Amino acid sequence: MFSVELIPDAELDRAVRDDWDRLLGADLPSSGRNPAPSNRPHVTLAVRDRVDPAAFAGIAELLPVALELAGFVLLGHRDRYVLARHVVVSAPLLAIHRVVAEVAGRPEPRYSNTGIDRWTPHITVARGLTAARLATAMRLVKAPNVVGQATGARVWDADARRVTTIR
Repeated sequence: MFSVELIPDAELDRAVRDDWDRLLGADLPSSGRNPAPSNRPHVTLAVRDRVDPAAFAGIAELLPVALELAGFVLLGHRDRYVLARHVVVSAPLLAIHRVVAEVAGRPEPRYSNTGIDRWTPHITVARGLTAARLATAMRLVKAPNVVGQATGARVWDADARRVTTIR
């Protein structure tokens, strides 16, 4: 599995990591629990079974792009929830997503939520929260409106555990 991702600037990165740390301090699920150097706040643009990372080099020309975090979004799966920072949709952000989605090609059905007109931009804060733990997490995390930029992009190869930096 490959994902094409936008990397936020230092201020946005810090805002998300602060929430990761608050959840860790309360022994709750947190995206900050993964110690791998490749684990960092990001906005996933596309997920596909196979891509050629070199095919996305052109998106470097579209960066930086404004990113605004505003509140939270909940994504559900069975009896567990994903808590994520909502990324406000803008025309430039949608334009980058469209370019990436077109280069990546039609998504496999399980990744259809990264296709054109089906994408919800977000930065994950925690996965696997039960309803009770979600309520606790919501009391702990902050949701300041933070405006910054996506200054980088990368392709993550989950099978090889390898990052290809685009910018």
